[in-house]
Amino acid sequence: MDDAQDLGELGGDPACWLGLVTDHRDLPDLDTPTQVHHLVVAFYREIVFDELLEPVFGEVAEVDWAEHIPKLVDYWCWILFGTDGFSGTVVATHRHLHEVQAIRPEHCDRWWTLWRDTIDERWAGPRAEQAKHHAEVLMAGMAKRIFGYDWAPPAASGRTGVPRNPA
Repeated sequence: MDDAQDLGELGGDPACWLGLVTDHRDLPDLDTPTQVHHLVVAFYREIVFDELLEPVFGEVAEVDWAEHIPKLVDYWCWILFGTDGFSGTVVATHRHLHEVQAIRPEHCDRWWTLWRDTIDERWAGPRAEQAKHHAEVLMAGMAKRIFGYDWAPPAASGRTGVPRNPA
């Protein structure tokens, strides 16, 4: 029986009642630096195990995660809370990476999809939306100015909000 048929037989119950998606009413927003830390760690854990992106981060960029994660936490705290502490070079870093290995649209698509899904699985609210919007604008800007093409985020796959690794 397919999901549409299931919904019809249950009187059109929302997908969250059926456990098909997370009920976002119970999810916290990204309100603290600790939550931002959890986001960054969860997201880059996905990157490390991703067949398309891991070679870019691991083999080409040779990212030292112990050094990189705190910088990313500082960056996202700066974006979401306006805190001081971030002193990185986002554009220069990605320009250098693109010179070493071309960053293609499928890299941007996968990065964005993992970012969006990581947020949607664990957080909901204005700051979660801000984090997704900023990432989208950032990726579109880097694609155009650094990578040399127009980029727009891929449509949601319909699995957003469905935990990949339920606890």
